[in-house]
Amino acid sequence: MYDEREQSPEHGPLAGFTVGVTAARRADELGALLERRGAAVLHAPALRIVPLSDDSELLAATKEIIGRAPDIAVATTAIGFRGWVEAADGWGLGEDLLERLRGVRILARGPKVKGAIRAAGLTEEWSPASESMAEVLDRLLEEGVDGLRIAVQLHGEPLPGFVESLRAGGAEVVGVPVYRWLPPEDIGPVDRLIDAVVARTLDAVTFTSAPAAASLLSRAEERGLADDLLAALGHDVLSACVGPVTALPLQARGVDTVQPERFRLGPLVQLLCRELPARARTLPVAGHRVEIRGHAVLVDGELRPVPPAGMSLLRALARKPGWVVSRAELLRALPGAGRDEHAVETAMARLRTALGAPKLIQTVVKRGYRLALDPAADTKYDAAV
Repeated sequence: MYDEREQSPEHGPLAGFTVGVTAARRADELGALLERRGAAVLHAPALRIVPLSDDSELLAATKEIIGRAPDIAVATTAIGFRGWVEAADGWGLGEDLLERLRGVRILARGPKVKGAIRAAGLTEEWSPASESMAEVLDRLLEEGVDGLRIAVQLHGEPLPGFVESLRAGGAEVVGVPVYRWLPPEDIGPVDRLIDAVVARTLDAVTFTSAPAAASLLSRAEERGLADDLLAALGHDVLSACVGPVTALPLQARGVDTVQPERFRLGPLVQLLCRELPARARTLPVAGHRVEIRGHAVLVDGELRPVPPAGMSLLRALARKPGWVVSRAELLRALPGAGRDEHAVETAMARLRTALGAPKLIQTVVKRGYRLALDPAADTKYDAAV
């Protein structure tokens, strides 16, 4: 009979789930972390990064800082700070920039940025334990910024109210755009990801930058799919963001997001390892423990891949566990099945084969099909239905 005790599956915690990756930078690293835990990954970079050495805005800001030193410099990302120094070297301005920054109070957002600053031969004055730009802003405003010239390393993501608050406090702010985001040259993968979200064939989408989230929403609007995308992200497809700033474009459109406590790729993946299995439907059926995941089913801890049509039927049955679901209703659940109820019989036969336990689904003559919910669970699930 069905055993309530925790199974110890040989598969990873994300086996049977499909996760979309919108990152342009470190996408391979994130994808590898997800695949190592069993997930299928759909990679669709929603942005591309302009090479620093080609960015005229960064060159202009670098010359401005060399020409007139700021009182304070705020460094926000390690890759951005390193890239700035490397770009300055490429322009023949590297030593001049570092010499100018040696006399400047440098604030670093977090430990990775501190490492980049020290690798350049510089020393930061302070860094918040929270790695929060809000804490950096609070410290600056408490100390007073009136009359100060402050260089702020911009990193492609919005810094809500940061620059505006400094200027309102009387500071002169010099923005240092270390890299810029542009739409991807090949929009095809983004379109495929949007279609997968709308079709609910993805279980989660990861976002590691606010511009990527904004870019995905913008592309959906261009295609007339914004409402469909938001509906899917709002109910069926989990939006996992690396941090609160990244989540802003989604939250502004009413999409709830999940975020790790530490704003890193590792904790983001660990969060998905908890959230996705917790969202999976688990039922006691015909003496087996059945857990319905994105593109597979765990039957007593054994991972059983299921074709898309079969997953559509299984989800329709699971919405009414133990109850008979008519062929007509199941036909409507099949994508692109038309009006022939024979398509239900074909897909059902394949579903039973994929599950490896034919008795999980019962045929009710002239009525339809039902999940063979264990009798002990009838009261519980009848009440839920």
